[in-house]
Amino acid sequence: MKIKNSLKSLKARHRDNRIVRRKGRVYIINKQNPRFKARQG
Repeated sequence: MKIKNSLKSLKARHRDNRIVRRKGRVYIINKQNPRFKARQG
């Protein structure tokens, strides 16, 4: 999982990326290709 300050550029890397908020943190998840996972901050 990557940890970044801004997820906007990471979201554009794959069309199936979704931005999800969990427990006050922002995540990018991708069901088709889990290697695109990322967390903000």
